[in-house]
Amino acid sequence: MLRSTVIATLMFSISVAASGQSALELSDCRINAGPGYPSIDARCGTIARPLDPTDPESSTIDLNVAVVPALSLEPEPDPLVPIAGGPGQSTVSFYASLYTAFERVRRDRDILLIDQRGTGDSASLTCAVDDDIVEGKYSDEQTLQAVTECLEELPHDPRFFTTSIAVTDLEAVREALNYSALNLYGISYGTRVAQHYARRYPDSTRTVIIDGVVPPQLPLGPDIAIESQRAIDRVFDRCSNDADCRRRFPTVRDDFDRLQAALKDNPVFVELADPLTAQPDVVEFGGDQLGAAVRLLLYDPRTIALLPLLIDAAANGNYVPLTAQFQMVVTSLTESLSIGMHNAVMCTEDVPFIDWGAVDYEALDGSYLGPLQLEAIRTMCSVWPVGVLDPDLREPLSTDVPVLLLSGEADPITPPAYAELAAASLSRAWLLTGRNQGHGLVSVGCVPRILAGFVTSMALEDNAADCLADAFAMPFFIDFSGPMP
Repeated sequence: MLRSTVIATLMFSISVAASGQSALELSDCRINAGPGYPSIDARCGTIARPLDPTDPESSTIDLNVAVVPALSLEPEPDPLVPIAGGPGQSTVSFYASLYTAFERVRRDRDILLIDQRGTGDSASLTCAVDDDIVEGKYSDEQTLQAVTECLEELPHDPRFFTTSIAVTDLEAVREALNYSALNLYGISYGTRVAQHYARRYPDSTRTVIIDGVVPPQLPLGPDIAIESQRAIDRVFDRCSNDADCRRRFPTVRDDFDRLQAALKDNPVFVELADPLTAQPDVVEFGGDQLGAAVRLLLYDPRTIALLPLLIDAAANGNYVPLTAQFQMVVTSLTESLSIGMHNAVMCTEDVPFIDWGAVDYEALDGSYLGPLQLEAIRTMCSVWPVGVLDPDLREPLSTDVPVLLLSGEADPITPPAYAELAAASLSRAWLLTGRNQGHGLVSVGCVPRILAGFVTSMALEDNAADCLADAFAMPFFIDFSGPMP
């Protein structure tokens, strides 16, 4: 499971306390993102936080905190704070899987990592609900039963695991560690957290970088299938405009339509070795699995490059490659997300704000995902308790704090138009879009250098982002050996 592994030692310990805050003791440790990932030196500890910050008698939960120290012997007083997406992903695991993207910043600044409440090792809200619910595989009755069982299993009241409370945790950690201010990097859902922290604590916010931007005024849900359809259409358009891809897969768009129709009511059973365990397995692969596989493969240019080949193979009777990819991406997603925290956010901050009368069901019906996922979320949230919500959470952020907004041109869930919405009320904003890039730019090409320069100068300097135009996007695989040379 992609989760942080924290091994505390007794080499040293630091205890810092702020007025009204619990002591935060940090000891030498190593963190990683799971098996196969390298371990990273850090200082780790926990801070006790009230489950309900408004109740003096509230029980407490422990938040997992890690600091990856700056390389400089005299670091700047304001760390970089990555904030993971999901909602429901561990920030420690997210950072550990992509730590090289932040090494330029770490030359002069600590990296402060906090597993948001409900995720990772911070009172994780885990239960035996799998991703099939969100993918729309379950009936309404199955969804309601599974969600009810999940609620009964949760160790804490999910009403107190929302963004509005999470930002108070972040500020408490800043005070406990005596940092002067924070430089925030948020990805996907983490962009919502970063924006709301900047709203709540402007004097504690030095810079904000948001990557795969979720605009506060837009509830997620109604456009997921529509944006994903646009993304797969873009893949087909790119293939038709690429000589090698067009020659090798001349009918890939029609093949995908035929594959959908064939699998809708007649799933196939695929024999293959499990791509993660190598154990023999038989996997049912139908329309739901096809939709889930394509949706998740569209997030990253490296997996986008495989899609025409995978679709062609399946359309010609070889379902093994696509089924194996489905297993890998869905297993990774399910294991990396806390479904309880995911639901706590979605059912408080998104679903109640959807104008169901304005939902474009015609566009949903015309998408390869259809309306099932949206309806599954609606059903799920019909029984999930609504949590704590600041009244201004859904308002556009208005600030003079420097904000860098990053988007991928081929992002299937947070397109560049979302960044434009979020920037509407920002007085010092810079928007960058990566050509043919997907969801999240932090590790793409020269972006780590852009990010470090922005944090240092608190602005995007002239010509600093010119290098992004040449960022590599994986060309389409023509066969299983790879792209054309």
